[in-house]
Amino acid sequence: MPKVVMHVSLMVPAPFDTISGGYGYDRRIVAELRKAGHQVDVVELPGTFPLVDDFACDTACAAWDRLPPETKPLIDGLALPAFRGLEDAIAARGPVGLIHHPVSLETGLSDAEQAALGDVERRLFPGLKRLIVTSSTTAETLEAQFQIPSHRIRVVVPGTDAAPRCPGSNGPVCEILSIGTLIPRKGHDVLLQALARLFDLNWHLTIAGALDRDPPHARGLMALAGELKIAHRVRFAGELVGEALEAAWQSADLFALATHYEGYGMAIAEALKRGLPVVVTAGGAAGALITPDAGCVCPVGDRDQVSKSLRRLIFGRDLRRAMAEQAWQVGQTLPSWETQAALFASALV
Repeated sequence: MPKVVMHVSLMVPAPFDTISGGYGYDRRIVAELRKAGHQVDVVELPGTFPLVDDFACDTACAAWDRLPPETKPLIDGLALPAFRGLEDAIAARGPVGLIHHPVSLETGLSDAEQAALGDVERRLFPGLKRLIVTSSTTAETLEAQFQIPSHRIRVVVPGTDAAPRCPGSNGPVCEILSIGTLIPRKGHDVLLQALARLFDLNWHLTIAGALDRDPPHARGLMALAGELKIAHRVRFAGELVGEALEAAWQSADLFALATHYEGYGMAIAEALKRGLPVVVTAGGAAGALITPDAGCVCPVGDRDQVSKSLRRLIFGRDLRRAMAEQAWQVGQTLPSWETQAALFASALV
């Protein structure tokens, strides 16, 4: 067995086994750190997040008090609001924060909710010894909007696994895959509206993402597909994992995500890794990986440009094949999880 080098306690909202992108990063980093010989305990915090209730705050406080003295506390940014009122305790111990993106910038919050979360983050961020972020875009946001000095920030982008190249559907219908939890930030409504304009083309959309994070929004998306008269062309698949997810990747011709904001865009990286051309919006770091020859990056919320870009790729098989080749080339340059976990470990020291 490898020697234990560090003892780390990751504090994160329960349940940790959810499939959402941010937790996917957390889980892989935890697994790779353990493989490298570090002891990592996952401390799951019950309650409502990020708009925390008293129960979430009470359990976070109790969990903080129970941390062993030798551990390095690591707080996922989604859990951070539950530590409101513990500014002095946080500052005294100097934990590390894992910030996928500031939760106060989440789409779908009211102005008052954004202000309240922003206030909590501004009070707690200074007490963190270091902030690990998943993209340079998030680092720039923390510097510009939260006045965090650059020397306290480390960028550790997600890794990728080796993956087989997607052969595509090889059929008359262009199979489009979108992966993202059904929450407002993912912009699935923009994607549906953009595709509804392409009634003259043969396409089918599969949306793979959790339906239970925001059930009213999920139901609204399904209703929207009906209102747009495209329900027969759209499959709301829910969360897909393992063989089911890989089957969706392998049958896809194109990846699309009209996101409002991504701290990195793990699903976009996975699409490139598999050689899929992509159409995305430039929310946060969503478009950072994409070269002009590998896909199209549209303005956030611009259903016209999303629709035009999709038309080009759905109609243009030769263009789609050329972009797929470039996407594959870009995907092969992306780092492994083992490499990124080593960078993460060095950022914890």
